[in-house]
Amino acid sequence: MSHSAQALHHDDGSAVKEIWKVTAILSVLTIIELILGFWMMGIESESFRLAIKGSIVILMIAKAFYIVGYFMHLKHELKNLIMTIVVPLALFIWFITAFLYEGNSYKNLRNRYDPYKKAQTEIKVHKNEEVKEGKPSAE
Repeated sequence: MSHSAQALHHDDGSAVKEIWKVTAILSVLTIIELILGFWMMGIESESFRLAIKGSIVILMIAKAFYIVGYFMHLKHELKNLIMTIVVPLALFIWFITAFLYEGNSYKNLRNRYDPYKKAQTEIKVHKNEEVKEGKPSAE
């Protein structure tokens, strides 16, 4: 076997080991996410649920790093190529966050300044005594 063929064979084995390692890491992260998600469904505390959701998002970002780094082969690329992907991705995430914030702000302002919307949100429904007892009212 020539020297280059031995080097190629050696690189092949390490690449397969690396893929199995990354696959195992992704599987463990996915299982942890699923456990946290099912555990979160039974929790009543809103702040604790929010903390669990935050940890799930962090685990998802770690999975995205492994997928992009290993399966899209960016781990071994040049820094400039990586930056051409990471910077637009960061801007995209920032745009999504800004649009969600603006949409929520618009909804709140619409309810505050539009008299019709404000009236719709302030209408209180009074229950009729007959409906409460199970008899429908004759209207």
